[in-house]
Amino acid sequence: MMLAYLVPIVLLVLLIALSIRILPEYKRGVVFFLGRYQAVKGPGLIIVIPLIQSMQKVDLRVITMDVPEQDVISQDNVTVKVNAVLYFRVVDPEKAIIQVENYIVATSQLAQTTLRSVLGKHDLDEMLSERDKLNNDIQEIIDTQTEAWGIKVANVEIKHVDLDESMIRAIGRQAEAERERRAKVIHAEGEQQAAAKLVEAANTMNENAAALQLRYLQTMSDMSNKNASTIVFPLPMDIMEAFKHMKTKGTASGGAGSGSGAGQGPDSGISTEETSGA
Repeated sequence: MMLAYLVPIVLLVLLIALSIRILPEYKRGVVFFLGRYQAVKGPGLIIVIPLIQSMQKVDLRVITMDVPEQDVISQDNVTVKVNAVLYFRVVDPEKAIIQVENYIVATSQLAQTTLRSVLGKHDLDEMLSERDKLNNDIQEIIDTQTEAWGIKVANVEIKHVDLDESMIRAIGRQAEAERERRAKVIHAEGEQQAAAKLVEAANTMNENAAALQLRYLQTMSDMSNKNASTIVFPLPMDIMEAFKHMKTKGTASGGAGSGSGAGQGPDSGISTEETSGA
């Protein structure tokens, strides 16, 4: 008699033991009743009746996926190898289980194809300099397509863009030429600014003769500090001005004398002819 009661009790205990499931805080269970979707349960203690109900667990934590290296041909026909990393998580366990067979594999394949298609529309310079913009474009495309699977793509980061050795050398030469161009432009701008300052200084000295005299004395002081065999005698600027005035007066006097001599020639010629005629 005891054996007859013991067997059902043991079976009931085993059934209860098999029915009890415990899910942690970061997991959810998608429960099916006779093959039909019933509910999303968890976390904590969950009862799942064997043979009648089934449950598939879904992790809600952020998944870090390494996108394999892809061969990409850029818009300017340069072949590069690019790999990236993808961060995503499940926000709707029901869709992640029902709408797609394996959401991790599906997301990985979608990330690879999107990486090739997006980078193929840009030049090599854009791949190297505008990486943040490319990351945002890839993230938006993948997030839009995986929304129906209950997946939210948090971020996409391009890790490496590998180039051939010949292309690396060409980029190095291009960068060197660009630096030389910038150096020449900066040097030309410096010369232009220096010329403008010199013109401004000349105008200031022209307005005030004392400024020119002080600059003259400063130059002589600088020359005297050097160990040179040249002997410099200071000459006052007033003497130079006197020489200028003398030269100006001499030029004016010479011009007036030559003008009067030229006027006498024709008059004397006319007088001679009149006398002889008489």
